[in-house]
Formats: sequence, structure tokens, C-alpha cells
Amino acid sequence: MTLNQIKMAIYSIFLTNYYGFKLKGSNSKDKKRLRVEYSTKLLNSLNIKINIINKSKLPQDGQYLLVSNHRTIIDPLIIEFATKDSSIFGYWIAKKELYSSLFFGSFTRNAGTILLDREASQMGGFFKDIKECTKEKNSIFIFPEGTRNKSEVQLSEFKDGSEIIAIKNRLPILPVYIRSQAEKTLLLAIKDSTLERTIDIEIGDIIDYKNRELPLREAYKRVFNITE
Repeated sequence: MTLNQIKMAIYSIFLTNYYGFKLKGSNSKDKKRLRVEYSTKLLNSLNIKINIINKSKLPQDGQYLLVSNHRTIIDPLIIEFATKDSSIFGYWIAKKELYSSLFFGSFTRNAGTILLDREASQMGGFFKDIKECTKEKNSIFIFPEGTRNKSEVQLSEFKDGSEIIAIKNRLPILPVYIRSQAEKTLLLAIKDSTLERTIDIEIGDIIDYKNRELPLREAYKRVFNITE
């Protein structure tokens, strides 16, 4: 590892656990502020700037199912930064592995998340947790690909749960698309953070959850003109 990589790893661990502690017991408004603060500091340490395409399409308030493609570990930070000027606050759908992670555990448990255990025999508890969050006027943030896409295709297959969440909770779907090759940008930034780098994220038109003309993945692709 280079010196910069070692410094970055130490700083990231410190910052993540520091904010994990600060987030404990906070309300939704404070969680949003702290998540944005955390994201901004970590992105600044990497010298990564976020360019928001079609920012005017971002709603200023309301409840949504925010869906995004997923390539890197910093994708949630990118989305938090992109939505920071709105009052939209979302609970992230988080895998069980993140809850028990030494690195992310405290932050994940306290930052406003809903646990997804893919090994559970029943999913009733998961959908009940989502219902409780939406009753409190929160949005839901999800990566419908389910995990980071490490393939050459632009977009992996979507899991079925996203559409179910939108329909069951009557949530308009807010699509965002990280256009840049963020995984390559992140690797370069970790190796050398002296150079400023930019990641583009695009805000798309709202998708009506009642419109069943296309599966969500196809509707998402149409919004962003993604071809395969």
C-alpha cells in the first residue's frame, strides 16, 4: 500500500466510526445533516467533486423510492451529496453483512437503514419495517441491482423487491444514475488524492409506480437512454 492509501484508510475508519457514534439516537432531520456532512468530508478527502446533471429535476420535498445503479462503495455518499439541497430523507436498504461489519457496522445501524436479510425464510418483517418508515413520511433509498455491479454491462438485473416496495407504499420512483466510471475514479483517488476528479450523477424524471407498462429496469433504462 502507498502512504496515501494507508492515510486514507485510517481517516476513513476514524470518520465512519465517529459519525456512527454521532448518528446514534438522532432524528431524521439530524441524520440527514450528519450523513451529508460525513459524505462531504470523505469525498473532499478523496478530492472527488460531484457534478449533478439535471439538478432542477430533483424534487425539493415529498416521499419517494429512490433507485440508483451501484458500482462502488461510495455510491451512497454520492447520492447523499446529490440530494443534500432537498428536504428528502431516505432510509437505506442495507444488507445484513453491513450491520455486522467492523468498519461500517456502527454507522450502518445508526444512520437510518432497514435491514435486508436475504437468508431469511420470511420477508414480512422487512416489508413491515419499510411500512413503518414510510408512515413517518420518510423515503426509501435502494440499489435495485442488489449488490455492486462488477461486470462490463452498464446495468445488472434488478431484484424484484424494488417494484413491490413502490407499489405497496405508493411511492413515486425517483431514478438517479451515476454516469461516470466511479469505480475507476475511486481507485485513482485512493492512490493519489492530489488531483481533483469528478463524478457525474444524473437526476431522472419521476417514474409513476402505477405505470406497469415496463418493468422497473426497462423504465430506468429508458429514462437515462441506457443501451446494451
